[in-house]
Amino acid sequence: MYKVFIVDDEPFIIEGLYDILDWPAFGLEIVGHAENGRQALDALQTTPADVLITDISMPVMNGLTLISEARKRHKDLKAIILSGFNEFDYLKEGMRLGIENYLLKPINVEELESTLRNTVEKLDSQRSEELYDAYDVQILKDNTLYRWLTGQIAAREFAERAELLNLSLIGPFIAVAVLRTGSGQNEAFEETAKLLEAGNDITPFRDVDGDIVLIGMLGTEDEGKRDFLAKLRELKEALAARNIPVQIGVGGVCPLRPEGSPPCEEGAASYKEAKRALEYFMIYPERPIMEYKSLEADKGGAAVSLPWDEYAKLMLARDAEGLKRRIQTGFEELQQTPGIRPEDLHNAALELVVRFKMELKEIKHTDETDIFRKGLDRVQGSAAFSELVRHLQGVAEETVGSLLQDAKNPVVSQVLEYIHSHYADELSLKTLGAQYHIHPVYLGQLFHKETGGSFAEYINKYRIEKAKQQLKNTHLKVHEIARNVGYWEIGYFYKQFRKYVGISPTDFKALH
Repeated sequence: MYKVFIVDDEPFIIEGLYDILDWPAFGLEIVGHAENGRQALDALQTTPADVLITDISMPVMNGLTLISEARKRHKDLKAIILSGFNEFDYLKEGMRLGIENYLLKPINVEELESTLRNTVEKLDSQRSEELYDAYDVQILKDNTLYRWLTGQIAAREFAERAELLNLSLIGPFIAVAVLRTGSGQNEAFEETAKLLEAGNDITPFRDVDGDIVLIGMLGTEDEGKRDFLAKLRELKEALAARNIPVQIGVGGVCPLRPEGSPPCEEGAASYKEAKRALEYFMIYPERPIMEYKSLEADKGGAAVSLPWDEYAKLMLARDAEGLKRRIQTGFEELQQTPGIRPEDLHNAALELVVRFKMELKEIKHTDETDIFRKGLDRVQGSAAFSELVRHLQGVAEETVGSLLQDAKNPVVSQVLEYIHSHYADELSLKTLGAQYHIHPVYLGQLFHKETGGSFAEYINKYRIEKAKQQLKNTHLKVHEIARNVGYWEIGYFYKQFRKYVGISPTDFKALH
């Protein structure tokens, strides 16, 4: 669980932040608070934190100085600024320091939740150190544009950020491309930004997966699309000349609402298509650019439509035999389609393999490419219909097997055993995921399936049970017991104890 430290010279703001959210639901725990920057800086020397939420205007030491000084000790500290009014000069300085967001009081709960979700995603990401180590204006731009493309930002906030960051996202049409490189994401992004800085019709940023996203603003639909694709080809060649090979997926062209006002449903659709298009490089590795719309033309002369929802339901149900039967009947039906060609069946089979890959990645948050590369090779090499179906069924069986392996995997039992032995230590899905070699998001899903509750809920319940035992059987003080069971912030301990027991720990101790 990541640790949050709050700083504000108004006690009711601190109290409100404690109660306004279910912090453990975000994978966060408030470990302390202070009423000015100096107090906070002193506390942070002995109370490590991952996220700092601080007011700007405070006595003794303001928020910006606090961030700057705290980063000398904790260089990866994420910072969120609060302010009672829109202080432009402060905001510019905050951007220079690298802040996650600048929230105006009274705090918009949805905006705070969105900011925290994005911050936790960064902390969870295995690539976060490489992707977000440059604390400059680009971090705020990445945050703003990603939230815009995924519908997580209010219109007013976006307008303010766009003006501040000099973002020009005016249509009338929009198209999104995604660049992916195997390594050296920072270098690839820096070179991409340099190559595009001469124009203002393509805006680059980095998403939470580490991919480079290019937002193209087009003056016309058809001609604008051709120009956009031409610039992408030039960009790919220029990066290749710098020994930076990239794959480029391109989404469709969509009409944009006036002045790029959110929610950007049009951009979101194009962004999703661009991400999906990248997966098809497994099938067509020789293509310079993968345009999602053009994939329709690769489905052959006959109309080929796979009932993907049916396949997905069987896959999610871990029904390998049912999935294999559905492949058999589905492709027999395709074989009987008037005008169907052998290449049409091959293309449909290849697309199904890619769909399995996408679905498994969506569930497990890991990219098990080897399974599907081998499957693609077998499908592409199939000389007979029966062979094609057999290889497809093999891919389906391996896909379901991957899910069943984790469902039966003792990793959750090992994690539970570790929690029971180390409940007083700092515990998080990230650290345990690294220890047991499993993605933290997927570990959380497995944990919920096995225990019926979230990781945070389980730890809090277990710690509170241990606290109850010590309250009944020892003469230790409440704050000592809180530390013994893993709570370094006494206020948070009291809140969790009341949540699970119904009374305060002091009252509980008095009863025994």
